[in-house]
Amino acid sequence: MCSQTRFSAWTPISSKSSNKQLFYERVNLIGHWFDLWTDKQRREFLYSILMKSSKSQLKFVRDWFAEEVPVTKLDFTTVLPRFISLYIFCFLNPHDLCTAAQVSWHWKFLTEQDCLWMPKCTKFGWFLPYTPSENEYGAWKSHYIKCACTLDYLTPREAAETYGTLNEPKEGIEEEEEKLKEKIFRKILREKLALHKILISSMMPAYEVVLDSVKSQVIPVVYDFCGMTPESLLFYVEKALSGCTAQSIGIVTDGDSQNIHLLQSCQINMQNILSPEIRDFWEKLGSCVVPRKEGGHIDVFVPLAASESGMEILDTLSQMTGVTFSSPTGITTGSYLHILSEWLAEFGSSVHPPNFYFHEVKFQAWCRLADIMEEALHMVRKQMKQYLGDLKRNISGRLIGKFMSESMTVAKFQANHLVAMALTDGLVELSQSSYQEDSNENVSPEITSPPLSENELRFQQLTFLENKLLTNKGDKRTRFAREIVRSEKQYVQTLEIIKKVYVVPLKAALSSNRAILSFSNVQIIFSDIMEIFKINKHFLKELTERLQEWGPSECLGDIFMKFGSQLHKYTNFFNNYSVILKTIDKCRESMPSFRAFLKRHDQTVLTKMMSIQEMMLLPSSRFEEYVNLLYAIRLHTSPDHSDRKDLSTAIGQMKHYKDYISQLKASLDKDEKMTRIQKSIQGCPNLVEDNRHLIRLQDVSLLTCPDEEISVPLRIYEHISDLSLFLFNDALVISSRHTSYAPFLRSPKTSYQFMASVSLPRLLVEDIPDSKYVQNAFVLRGPKRKWICSAVSEEEKFTWLSVSQSAICASIEKC
Repeated sequence: MCSQTRFSAWTPISSKSSNKQLFYERVNLIGHWFDLWTDKQRREFLYSILMKSSKSQLKFVRDWFAEEVPVTKLDFTTVLPRFISLYIFCFLNPHDLCTAAQVSWHWKFLTEQDCLWMPKCTKFGWFLPYTPSENEYGAWKSHYIKCACTLDYLTPREAAETYGTLNEPKEGIEEEEEKLKEKIFRKILREKLALHKILISSMMPAYEVVLDSVKSQVIPVVYDFCGMTPESLLFYVEKALSGCTAQSIGIVTDGDSQNIHLLQSCQINMQNILSPEIRDFWEKLGSCVVPRKEGGHIDVFVPLAASESGMEILDTLSQMTGVTFSSPTGITTGSYLHILSEWLAEFGSSVHPPNFYFHEVKFQAWCRLADIMEEALHMVRKQMKQYLGDLKRNISGRLIGKFMSESMTVAKFQANHLVAMALTDGLVELSQSSYQEDSNENVSPEITSPPLSENELRFQQLTFLENKLLTNKGDKRTRFAREIVRSEKQYVQTLEIIKKVYVVPLKAALSSNRAILSFSNVQIIFSDIMEIFKINKHFLKELTERLQEWGPSECLGDIFMKFGSQLHKYTNFFNNYSVILKTIDKCRESMPSFRAFLKRHDQTVLTKMMSIQEMMLLPSSRFEEYVNLLYAIRLHTSPDHSDRKDLSTAIGQMKHYKDYISQLKASLDKDEKMTRIQKSIQGCPNLVEDNRHLIRLQDVSLLTCPDEEISVPLRIYEHISDLSLFLFNDALVISSRHTSYAPFLRSPKTSYQFMASVSLPRLLVEDIPDSKYVQNAFVLRGPKRKWICSAVSEEEKFTWLSVSQSAICASIEKC
């Protein structure tokens, strides 16, 4: 018998009849125990059995339940009398009635009955000009839609004149007063129903000061780039419009000539633009704009018009939505300055598209300061988030606006002065003769003006020369070639500043036995950036020589390909970038002489008001400019041009290296964020794992319901504590949030205590409808417990439900 058993002396494995008999005996025994257990014990037993079951066994249970206990789905309109169904439908507004009409043909028939739409029409004075026939239905609905589209509103007096009334006519004075009231009411109506301009922005913190509210009414919709979905962003736009349509919509976000970085989780390009989620977003956004024949348009503040793929994206979006799309050509490099370049479409108007939304002078000044201010404000938002709360979206705009309004004149003069002094004397002499001839022709001999200073004369000469060069500009390919050389010259000049201001004095100090830094530290900090300076200086020389001999047949792709073969110098720099910055910090803290040296040279006129760390940032942003400019010059290069193939190869090299830099940034940001979250949550298990990233952080209130047997609309909830929800791509971490204040300090200190974590495939998120007793609530269900939470606003709740549901679906697909 022992030879026929395994792991037990009384379990037969070879005799099927004995095994079967023993199996049924044990089943009967377990069934006997099951009858003796309480209801709670039976549930725990079933839960433990189901958790140990495989997927095939769970599917068997599901199929058995579907067969034995079928779910009954019943349409109430097929059971209730028709007049009761119509009575239920009469409480719906026109939008909801149109939505209900799409459920089925039977619902469409019910929701288009005249008894539902006639009261909604007569409420606004919209009467049918004819009597519907006996078998005709839907006439009042069609009339409502037609009148709503044309805003055909009739006052009571006008309705009485058109359709008649049983009231007695009024006297002359009362009639005039009635006409005056109607005139005032129509004026108010036109103002209320005026078409707005919508500005959707994730990258414009100064929207309050740059909005040109004098010329037009612009509604800003500023959203968070992280932790949002297209569905939630569309919800923000529709709520801002409040049922109206917009004359135009402007979208200010990050991107390049190939992609629109609309959201952190939504990068729009030709590969995914026709996906259901992206297509649905653009179609619904296009429906928020007036038709194309009435001048409706959508302005995308991303230089898509600078490349062939970008132009294809614009054409696809225009065909998809039936709305005109426009975009800047991106001929100007720098932070946001591409917005000020030429645009693809002008809509038959002399107004530049950015002028629909921004004050031009303020916007130009804001663009020049955007890089510095945005980086500083990034840290300010982190430190002041708890204190500012809802003001976090506009505090930066107010600060910048105040600064701009007080120093606009001074800043403009200083900028002009620096530009004038920076240009060479050769250009001034070149323009001298032309300027003198033009001045002698335009100035009358009888009128004399006071003599100009030397700086004013230089500035007028240079302005004249610049205008003359612009009037004689060549084709767009030539303009982009000049832009490449101009921007490369500025980049090399900045690298040369590092050599002259920092490297040369430090090496001279070593030679004179008065060392500020050791030779090894100088090599660690500056050797890689100096190698970059050498290859870019040679690169600039080749570009300049090629531009001097520029013609329609000249090429630039071969020069970029040669430059692309030397990018290993950049790789060495980025691999050592963190070491370089740590070395600078360590030497500054431990060596007083080096600290004094940096204090003398950082943020001076010679360094263009930048520190050594800020100048080290330039190589990381330069490749994005290379890609945009190469795409633009290829767009204006004919297909049979000899430079076409080399430009495509060079674009591939620059884009590959740009993606490499983006991956480095993303990995550093991810590690820093995860480490910060790990330290902030007390008692939390290790969160730093590969392929894990934070999607959204949501602060909510934890609620409890004393009696859940009451129907949902009548339940009363009690706020018991504050929670913070950390939504990752694979799990949800729930922690309690505690806020404490210290004496003499305004900003509070927030601490987090770990409570639970739930894997996303086992998480269920349920909405709780708003009622008299609770607003913006939802339920989180895990395997063992649930949390009833409440968000601060409807927008936060909708965004959380959308983001969490998307994350759960994505995690289930991976499993």
